[in-house]
Amino acid sequence: MMTSATARRRCWPMTVPDGTVIGQHASRHRHREFLRFLNRIAHTIPAGVPVHAILDTDATHKHKDVQVWLARHPRSTFHVTPTSSAWLNALEGVFAKRTRRRLKYGVCRSGRDLQDAIRRVIDDHNTTEAKPFVWTADPDTRIAARKRGVQTLKSIH
Repeated sequence: MMTSATARRRCWPMTVPDGTVIGQHASRHRHREFLRFLNRIAHTIPAGVPVHAILDTDATHKHKDVQVWLARHPRSTFHVTPTSSAWLNALEGVFAKRTRRRLKYGVCRSGRDLQDAIRRVIDDHNTTEAKPFVWTADPDTRIAARKRGVQTLKSIH
């Protein structure tokens, strides 16, 4: 059962070139935990390689300390996506089937058991199924669709 608060506070960034995932759990969801995670990513990815973090609309990355960290790490760039964006859906899709299969029927007697189960899912993905992410959507089509959506919203209001 996935009722533990620990299960909801997970970070699973996917590295685009090889499709591997860097996972981390935190007991809380504040800017401090996000900064620890950013530092882990900064140390994991080789120096000189640009880091593009595609983020949801959560407020933790808007905190002043996070903005200071970003200014001190010029190779890192944040991209904030709208709710239900295709990129985040792609990342969620990577784990949806596997998570349902491995965690839905598992019994986790503690938050630590659940974290271990999620870690096994990530490790299994990285060793057996990691592959580069390739964006197949035509950017011009996506931009045109967005413009049509904006025009529709303006006409409604």
